[in-house]
Amino acid sequence: MTAAPEFDLIGYKPEGDKKNSDFFKEYLPQVYKRRVSSGLDDMLTEMAAVMIQVDPGDAINYIEELATMGPYRLSSAHIDATHKVYVLKNDRLADAPIMLVFEPLSTGYMDDLVRLNLLYPLSREKPHARYVGEIFWTKDVAETRKVLEAQSIRTYQEGETPNHFFINSNMAFTYPSDFTGNKVGYWDVSSPDIEALELGETLTLSSEEQARLKKAADWVEGSGVEGLVLGIDHLATRVLMGDREHALLEFLSLSPHYFWGAYNIGDQNSSTNVTRNPKVTDDKNSPAKVFTANNVPAYLNSIKNLPMPTEDFVRNFGRRMHHIALEVKDGDDGKGEKNVDRVVDLLQEHGQKFLAHVVGECKDTPNLKQIFSKHSPYSILITEYVERCHHFKGFFTKDNVAALTQAAGKDEQFVHGHHGTYD
Repeated sequence: MTAAPEFDLIGYKPEGDKKNSDFFKEYLPQVYKRRVSSGLDDMLTEMAAVMIQVDPGDAINYIEELATMGPYRLSSAHIDATHKVYVLKNDRLADAPIMLVFEPLSTGYMDDLVRLNLLYPLSREKPHARYVGEIFWTKDVAETRKVLEAQSIRTYQEGETPNHFFINSNMAFTYPSDFTGNKVGYWDVSSPDIEALELGETLTLSSEEQARLKKAADWVEGSGVEGLVLGIDHLATRVLMGDREHALLEFLSLSPHYFWGAYNIGDQNSSTNVTRNPKVTDDKNSPAKVFTANNVPAYLNSIKNLPMPTEDFVRNFGRRMHHIALEVKDGDDGKGEKNVDRVVDLLQEHGQKFLAHVVGECKDTPNLKQIFSKHSPYSILITEYVERCHHFKGFFTKDNVAALTQAAGKDEQFVHGHHGTYD
């Protein structure tokens, strides 16, 4: 991995047109200074893993879906007292974060994330299905825990969670954020092997399960999709308007990221707020974290009568991860069809559903082409595909984000008496 040049946290001027409060402007540099002075900024490096939990019985279905839609393939499977745990690795990029998929052994399994799901009308149907959070590499997990606890950040101790994974001696994990519902974890670089995670006994898949995953991988290799979908570009969480700045400042307190910038998406009554890791030169090695929130909250919106797909999502599903974006290799098939269009066409022929058409144009100048899939019936996450054409350096275009936000909003509505489905 190419090391990133030294980054000036304090001197950096964020991109965008979203105005932040005086509170945010006051505390942002102080968050950076505390991170540096506490030693946390030096200890934390790249993202090591992303974590997702699914309902009992859904893990193989989800891993099959992931194999079809992207570069992640099953590396190993394990079982402990409460979960089956599946380790997936990016076949295209060795330095990309791994993916951990947790499947409770019992439908009666209960933890803090399940309780959050049960609060909202469209997440109750899949009570265990939820993006859990990210894990960052740290040079010293014990010191990281000490620093965070001194800053009133709660980390799990023995007896505080039924999932033994979160009290591993080589790791530390925060409680779910009050602002995002996500956890942040830390994995000691002195114990980088999977064995250090203490995932339990080795689990052998049935011949039928192995055949299904092989069939999915074989389809990718034979379809033309192979090699086009590279890795995770960014992870996007939706929060309430009043939580936007707190979610940003909290995550910047917990991670090596910096506030890249924020843009208003006026016709969708929202803003998109981006944090990135300055310690990498490629976001796929340590994906950006994005936070989206309304500009006018739901209880006031009847005055303005604006769309509010972002806050509708939070009211229906809770504060949580909305989508995982995968980068598509820039290029075309030699006949003018861009790679993202080709990937989407092939996936649609294979049965994958999308929320709308590909948005954005890639002609002779740098730009982006993007699209949202339908929600996964297993994780409730949307998959975004994004192609950065002609070495596009920015993070998004406002027109694209508006179109994607609108498309997702139509698919995430709550109607009294109707319990939404994700197929």
